[in-house]
Amino acid sequence: MYARIITLMNNLRLRTKLFLSFGCVALIPVLIVGVFLTGELRNMAMDNALKQITANVDRVKKRTGEMLDVPLDIAYRLSNDSRLEEAANHRYVSVYDVVQAYWNYPDFREFVRLYREISSIRLYIDNPTVLDNWEFLQADETVTQEPWYRTAMAQKGLVSWNYIRDNRDGRYYLSLIRKVNFFKQRTSGVLVVNVNTNRLNGILNQESFETLIVDENDNIVASNRTDILGQTLDDLNFKAESAAGQGPYNVSIDGKAFKMLIDDWQPGGSQNSLRIISIFSVDSIVKEPNRIISLAATVILSALTMAILLIYYFSRLLTGRMLQLSKHISKVGSGNLRATLVIDGKDEIGQLARQFNHMVRNINDLMREVQESNRQKNAILLKQNEIKFKMMASQINPHFLFNALESIRMKAHVRGQADISQVVRLLGKMMRKNLEVGNRRISLQSELETVGCYLVIQKFRYDDRLAYELHVDPQANLVQIPPLIIQPLVENSVVHGLENRIDGGMVRVDIRIEDGRLKVQVSDNGAGISKARLQEIRQMLESKDDYESNNIGMRNIHLRLRLTYGPECGLTLASQEGFGTQISFEIPLRSDTYV
Repeated sequence: MYARIITLMNNLRLRTKLFLSFGCVALIPVLIVGVFLTGELRNMAMDNALKQITANVDRVKKRTGEMLDVPLDIAYRLSNDSRLEEAANHRYVSVYDVVQAYWNYPDFREFVRLYREISSIRLYIDNPTVLDNWEFLQADETVTQEPWYRTAMAQKGLVSWNYIRDNRDGRYYLSLIRKVNFFKQRTSGVLVVNVNTNRLNGILNQESFETLIVDENDNIVASNRTDILGQTLDDLNFKAESAAGQGPYNVSIDGKAFKMLIDDWQPGGSQNSLRIISIFSVDSIVKEPNRIISLAATVILSALTMAILLIYYFSRLLTGRMLQLSKHISKVGSGNLRATLVIDGKDEIGQLARQFNHMVRNINDLMREVQESNRQKNAILLKQNEIKFKMMASQINPHFLFNALESIRMKAHVRGQADISQVVRLLGKMMRKNLEVGNRRISLQSELETVGCYLVIQKFRYDDRLAYELHVDPQANLVQIPPLIIQPLVENSVVHGLENRIDGGMVRVDIRIEDGRLKVQVSDNGAGISKARLQEIRQMLESKDDYESNNIGMRNIHLRLRLTYGPECGLTLASQEGFGTQISFEIPLRSDTYV
């Protein structure tokens, strides 16, 4: 992957690389930092807004709690008022008695006059002798079926807060509702204390964010927006992720994003709760950060545009000089060695131009030297060809040699010299095989026939001083190998390993197929090779220079094996002075290895 990227970069034009470098070094980091700072600025604005709205809700909760403590205190005092019990439960005989009793109990009116936090107080009582005067009211069937009335009667003196309608003016109020037990008379009534809506709205009007107080039925009982007072949350057409409990939520109102904070609250330990909800528009909060971001983006884009124009200008200066250099290189490549490049400047391009001119001068000098060298070499080759021609003319005709050997063999056979006859026959066969050797491969069996001929001839020569063994896997006979890669190794063992030993020795050839490879080993128990000489032979095998030595045959085999089967398939030598030498090689068995 890395190499592909490097190749792709090398294929790009220089101007493209400059712009790409600018994008990677400047543009992309600026964009990343800009996006990061933009997000952080918006998040800081949102966090500050949430902190402010939390403080606002806490302030509203505190001030509203102080206001609602007034009706709570009034309800507590009235629930323990014995005069109220007498006035509510007395059985009146005449209207005059009722009116007189009302005038004698002015507490409801006094509370309303003294405390601006409440707007009215009324008591619902089951007493057929009372008259409805908007303070003492008869609990008829219509009233007793109201949910708030039934809830109050079911509670044991716990306060509840409900948004209910006042029949006197037809308006809805947040009302404290509590059951009042008259223990002496063993009766009960329901006390309703209406909270002053204007005072409640006045608390919310001091807040900068839109703030609502909502009852348990989602009725908006107070707000700093008078147009939504008395509506429900559903009427506001907002969609919230969740508005069931406390906490901030993401809200959509008329398709616009808002943040909403809810604080669920039970004033005075009431059996139901009120919720204080504060809402602010996300757009209004991020308006200032967006303005700053827009200004910063304009400045950054202007700077980037200026940088791109400057890069374009400098890239033209740079690529123009490079193109001039490229054109002169093309001229030299087409054979015009007289081209001279003139580029001003001491930078790398100017230095490259001077080096280019120097290179062209050196090429001219080298070409003159090469021409002189070729002239001399051609003269030497001409001389060598003359020598080779003379040597070929003096060589013996091979057919004449074979015929002469055959005549010698027949004479020896007729005279009863069977061993001489056999050796001459094998010598002729071996010479014929060597002359027929070409580039084609031969079977291992054919190569071993040459090896056998050579060993029999040498056995005739050395008599009892030479012993040999051939151990060949029968499956290996049909394996195709290059010619003359085993016989020279056997010859090397006989000539260099055993020839100088008075008592002779053993030459062993082991050929087997193992692990999908043909393994050949030629070993002897001759004089062996010293460590220094062994190191020289190994260096000779690995060297790329031509050698003229007694081991040229081994190097030829080593190179042919590597060229044919790969660099891992050369000769391997192991020897110890006085104990003999082993030469081995392995070749892989492939689909084209067999006959």
